[in-house]
Amino acid sequence: MRYHADEPELDAYYADIDRVHLQPLWEMSGLLTPTPVVQSVPHRWSARELQTLAARAGELVPVDRGGDRRVLAMANPGLDGAPFISGTLWAAVQFLGAGEVAPAHRHTPGALRFVLDGDGVYTVLNGDPVPMSRGDLVLTPSWVYHEHHNPSAQPMMWLDVLDLPMVAALDAVFFEEGPSEEADESVLPRSAAERRYGQGPGLVPTGVSSVLHEERHSPLSVYRWADTDAALDALLELGDGAQAEVRYRDPSRDRDVMPTLRCEMRRVVSGATTSTDRQTGTRVCAVLNGAGTVRLGDQRFSLVAGDVFVVPSWCEHQLEADTTIDIFTTSDAPVLDALGLFRRTAVPA
Repeated sequence: MRYHADEPELDAYYADIDRVHLQPLWEMSGLLTPTPVVQSVPHRWSARELQTLAARAGELVPVDRGGDRRVLAMANPGLDGAPFISGTLWAAVQFLGAGEVAPAHRHTPGALRFVLDGDGVYTVLNGDPVPMSRGDLVLTPSWVYHEHHNPSAQPMMWLDVLDLPMVAALDAVFFEEGPSEEADESVLPRSAAERRYGQGPGLVPTGVSSVLHEERHSPLSVYRWADTDAALDALLELGDGAQAEVRYRDPSRDRDVMPTLRCEMRRVVSGATTSTDRQTGTRVCAVLNGAGTVRLGDQRFSLVAGDVFVVPSWCEHQLEADTTIDIFTTSDAPVLDALGLFRRTAVPA
């Protein structure tokens, strides 16, 4: 706080308000800014480094030694060592070796899994086993028990994204260990949630087959790559341009799959360059297929399959596709939408 040597009475006043933990607004600056002041910075984590370091963790750190999950969190270089990819989102890669089990727990932060490569693992969500394969999006909503099993002979790694920093900022983090009994190992090709809600666009159960779903998240726990791939192909066949984008939705209601996380998949055809855009909120992006370049503000990063990058709030963003490229994106947009704070604009060339 600024003091005034020639005004002892004012200085005494400032000392008094400081003693009772008050601060004068007229002495502050930088609280209201013309555009967002964002601490996180653009960054890309390379597939090769993620895969190599996760595999080393698999050799050196047993699951039980890793706090029941073997996870490498992506720490944004702008956040002074905090284990978050941005001020609102956590992102990490999780590695599960052959024959391993990550035991059940639940927490109030919501999570999702996006499989960048491999198959053979299944996750159990409140008792419902969900096989995981390349390109699949698997939801783990808030306070749902979840555990991961790898009965195969090969290790597997996937991307985790959680709304943990948001929930922590709201002082609402709760965690609970799961039941200790043996999990059901009988994995069906399709989970119960898929058989009920994954029958196709616009088809939801009614009558005796319906189940009342009043939760704030989608009742469909997994969105399969085959369906997403077909949707992107169909949009490109219309000839509307050199890119297509789809949003994962709750099949039973017109809303995002989770109240805090928006999920989308974008395909940009070989040789195309997208327009430049920027939006409020964080975007965590993972390359599933292809290669290209992303421009984030004044930085450029080359991209290959398996890379993960972060687009901070209000950062300019543009993609160039060397080959046809598929990019999965999750963001905190539903929260900004709900608060009337979401903005997305094109940036003139």
